[in-house]
Amino acid sequence: MPHIVVEYSDSLTDAFDRPGFGAALHPVVAKTVDTAVAGCKTRFRRMEEAHLADGAEDLAMIHIEVSILSGRDAETKRELSAAVVEVARAHVAPVPGLTVQTTVDVRDLDRDCYEKHEVVHPA
Repeated sequence: MPHIVVEYSDSLTDAFDRPGFGAALHPVVAKTVDTAVAGCKTRFRRMEEAHLADGAEDLAMIHIEVSILSGRDAETKRELSAAVVEVARAHVAPVPGLTVQTTVDVRDLDRDCYEKHEVVHPA
């Protein structure tokens, strides 16, 4: 925890620095919600097919879903959403003629139901 899922338009594949985004995002998320970077997990899903707005070819999107353990107040979640958008914007190179919409949804993981198991294997 936190779990982060990033969906992005296929047209952004070359413009979106995903490794850089993940490396920059995890410390921001950890600081904002007071958790450890070691617990952050980000998965990327390239969307080969999507219909945006009126279907124009000059539109692309990035949608980021951040799931955190329940108990954070609305202000912390708003702060996290804004910070995630800024990190994303910094890791997408301009694509001439393309409009990119970036959205963030912060969701709660139910503390009473969330379970994690970790095994460290010796080297």
